[in-house]
Amino acid sequence: MYSKYGQFIEGRWQASSNKDTYDVINPATEEIIGKASKASSLDIDKALKSAEKGFEVWKKYSPWDRATIIRKIADLIRKKNNELAKWMTLETGKPLTEGLAEVSGSADIFEWNAEETKRIYGQTVQSRFVDTRVIINYEPVGVVAALSPWNFPLILAARKISTALAAGCSVICKPDVITPGTVMELVDIINQCGVPPGVVNLLSGDPATIASQLIDSDIVKKISLTGSTRVGKIVLKQAAEKIQRVTMELSGHAPFIVHQDANIEKATDMAIAAKYRNNGQVCISPSRFYIHESKKDQFAKSFVDKTLKLKIGNGMDKNTQLGPITTKKRLDEIEKLVEITKKEGAKILCGGKRPSGFNKGYFYEPTVFDNVKDEFKIMSEEPFGPLTPLLSFTNFDEVIKKANNQSAGLAGYVCSSSIELANKTSEALETGMVAINTPFISNAETPFGGIKQSGYGREGGSMGIKDYLNVKYTHLGLIG
Repeated sequence: MYSKYGQFIEGRWQASSNKDTYDVINPATEEIIGKASKASSLDIDKALKSAEKGFEVWKKYSPWDRATIIRKIADLIRKKNNELAKWMTLETGKPLTEGLAEVSGSADIFEWNAEETKRIYGQTVQSRFVDTRVIINYEPVGVVAALSPWNFPLILAARKISTALAAGCSVICKPDVITPGTVMELVDIINQCGVPPGVVNLLSGDPATIASQLIDSDIVKKISLTGSTRVGKIVLKQAAEKIQRVTMELSGHAPFIVHQDANIEKATDMAIAAKYRNNGQVCISPSRFYIHESKKDQFAKSFVDKTLKLKIGNGMDKNTQLGPITTKKRLDEIEKLVEITKKEGAKILCGGKRPSGFNKGYFYEPTVFDNVKDEFKIMSEEPFGPLTPLLSFTNFDEVIKKANNQSAGLAGYVCSSSIELANKTSEALETGMVAINTPFISNAETPFGGIKQSGYGREGGSMGIKDYLNVKYTHLGLIG
């Protein structure tokens, strides 16, 4: 599958300089999909020089010319939706329907940024002097290192690459070793749409090795990372040596609050949609469920009933709603956390084991816990999988204190029939994003990001492009 791709440097696909490769595994079958190219140190240097040259070319393109090319990319992504979705299902295991939705969202992001590139507004400030003018402009920051993860390989790479292109930057994208093919297909689409050589580059291989060498280079001026808080701290420390611009979207541990006045059937529908997308392997996945004590039993019964109806299987099967966990490492960590939670005293309402009928694949049943206490490990460690701990609360102050007692601050969810109560809850939550009576948070037109140890900076929306731009102020004297 990967033979026609490899490293994308200077506008062409090429094998790594030492011809090294690594295996990519299908999590539904545990079979090797193929061997992907593994970048060497020499390849990384070549990509850096390629991006440096590409930036000098791309920054001179007018915003309208950049917009035309970026819009072509969006159109071609939509035309190749089936190929892209199949790549994702094979590499991540997610259902094909979810892959198709991710393709659509990625195209929307490129379309949005095609429009944003024409709206990089400067500013003129009234000078205190009659013979001078104060002018403020935005300029592209330079070469961007885009470090993207495996759980949403297309949409997260799309955010970083399209925003960099819109701002006038060149970019070196590093996909995860779990999902290189999805991003390779995206970069190939970009190449077909007329982006000049060197403007977009791709390095496939060991994430830590590639990231470290990129960040260590004086050529890279900005880093965009989506990953764990642990990795974010490592990247931030290294970037500090070069004073590089960094945008980080890191781990979450989202509270899901169901108030006394909530419609429970709608709340459980919302919970099912938000929790089980990509099998819970989502940074904004709700992972701490706080249900008002008067509604907890009703919520638990409805949520468990709906969970048990979900069909587990290979993502290529059109009827599958839950695919496998993406990696063996993640599966082992989920199993370990389930055993710890049971030993701490939780009661399993459903799940808690690998499903029967699967001889191969990293499958795990969606698991719902009751009798969970605040001090349990699952309440402080992001489960990043289909694990749902249920807790109750008695009043507003109590649930807000519990919800905010967490180092992460990415997303939160609120269910209430009262606009006043819902808004009050949103304002009290220490998160970068809140969804009220809807499971959907991430869209091309909205700013995505968190606070506290969930990172800083924003991707998407009208704010996203600002992190790829430098501000230049000019004080212009009119008399020479």
